[in-house]
Formats: sequence, C-alpha cells, structure tokens
Amino acid sequence: MSAIDEHTAAAAAPRALDDPRVLIPLALLALYVIWGSTYLGIRFALESYPPFLLAGVRFLGAGLAMYAFLRWRGVRPPTPRQWRNAAITGVLLLLGGNGLVCYAEETVSSGIAAVAVASMPLFAAVFSGLYGQWPNRRETVGLLVGFVGVVVLNLGSGLSGSRIGALALIAAAMCWAFGSVWSKRQDMPVGPMNTAAQMLCASVALLLVGFGTGERLPAHPTLHATLAVVYLALFGSIVAFSAYLYVLKHARPALATSYAYVNPPVAVLFGLLLAGEHVGPFDLAGMAVILLGVAIITLAKKPAR
Repeated sequence: MSAIDEHTAAAAAPRALDDPRVLIPLALLALYVIWGSTYLGIRFALESYPPFLLAGVRFLGAGLAMYAFLRWRGVRPPTPRQWRNAAITGVLLLLGGNGLVCYAEETVSSGIAAVAVASMPLFAAVFSGLYGQWPNRRETVGLLVGFVGVVVLNLGSGLSGSRIGALALIAAAMCWAFGSVWSKRQDMPVGPMNTAAQMLCASVALLLVGFGTGERLPAHPTLHATLAVVYLALFGSIVAFSAYLYVLKHARPALATSYAYVNPPVAVLFGLLLAGEHVGPFDLAGMAVILLGVAIITLAKKPAR
C-alpha cells in the first residue's frame, strides 16, 4: 500500500465513525434496550424517591457532570437563544414527558403506561404534519401496526389504574412528541451540549415542581432505589438521551420515535428476567407485531422531492 493509500485509509476511519448510517443504528439500539430497561429502573427508584424529585435529581446530576466535562474539553457554552430553546425543549421532554411518567407509575399499571407511551409516535406524526412533514404511506402503516402491537401486548395485563395517572401518561406522550418536533426547527446547542443544557434546565423545573407540591427527599433511601437512580442518570439520561437527540436530528420522526414501540416488549423481558414477572401468549404476540411495525418504519424510504 502506498503512502497516499495509507493516508486515505486513515482519513476514512474517523469519517466512518461519524457516518449517520453507522451511528443511527447504534443509537437506536441504545434507545431500544436502555430506555426499555428504565421502566423497571423507575419502579425500583420510586420505592424511596418521590416522582418529580426523582427525575429532578437524576437530570441534575447527569446534566452537571456532562456540562462540566464538555466545558473542560473546551466546548463552547450555548448562546442565550440556545439556552432559551434548550429550556423550552427540556421542560417539554423531561418535565412534561419523563416527570409525568414517573408520577403516573405510582398508580397506573404498566399496561396502561405502555399503551400511553406508545401513542407518542402518533402524536409526533400529527405535530410533524402541522409543519408540513407528514409521514409517508409506509411509515403510517408501520406506526399503526406498532400501536396495534402494543395494544395486543397489554391485552393480557390488567389495564386498571387511576384516571389521573392515565391522563398524565397521555399528557406526557403529547409533551414529548411536541417537544421533539418543535426542537428540530430551532437553534439548539450543538452535539452533546444540547443534552447537557436540556437536562440542566429541566432539572430546575422538576425540582421546583417537586418541592412546590410537597415532595421531600428521603432521609434513608434504600440502596436498591439509590442504585436505580444512578443507573437512570448515567445510562437513561446521558447515554440514551444523547442517542435520542442524535437520531432526532439525523433521521425522520417516525424512525426517531420508533423506540416507543420497542420499549414495552423490552420492558416485559427485563421484568421477566429481573423481577420474575409472567410472560403470556398475548405478550409474545404483541412483541412480534411491534417488531413488524418497527421493521416497516425502518425500511420506509423518504419520498423523492
């Protein structure tokens, strides 16, 4: 191999690592597995921590660590406009989305939670359409198939729960969907700084809501619950949320939100392996239908202009 060929190969390696065709599948895998496991993580953490303070502590710790690391590496801080946009998006995604899910999981069954969260891609498709980006025909089919799969997944579960909790989950799905669509058209911080800024801004809002509604941090939390909070902060927040913002920027909304259909069966599997939960025929059938819907969305091509 000549010196020119060696130089070309060396230059191609970093470009391959930055190629969305490589990073998007890896980011989706992280979303499917990690966020699927956070349902169980939240359940364990709620044994000691109240919902909004749980989310606030989680995102404050993750946001501070990530922001400090990025500034140490010389990354420029967001501009005032970017801070404003990160605050709006963070409040929609992490207070309205994650915070309400934590709140609802105190009273609502996992079946209701899965169905409600899986409605998020449908809301995202509607909000994207308001901006002129309707899903194409194959993506629409995949979205509907995925939602049917989640319904089938939960036919064997007791869909009982409080009305307030169910409404909170629907509101969470709408907030997450609108925040995702709105942020794609705004001047946001670049790369990982976007993740850090959103978590910092949202953590302030979550802590204000938590303390304002009378929540208090536990004096003697269990080790089990505390380890769950650490897992949620490191993997659920820093790793998976960064992956989501990357996919949201580089892929179509239907693909970026497909994790909502994969997370319920992943959550069922984690519950089976780590919490001894039962998996019945409806669970297996629902997982198969969900994966079919995701495959349809993944294979859908953006129509030519």
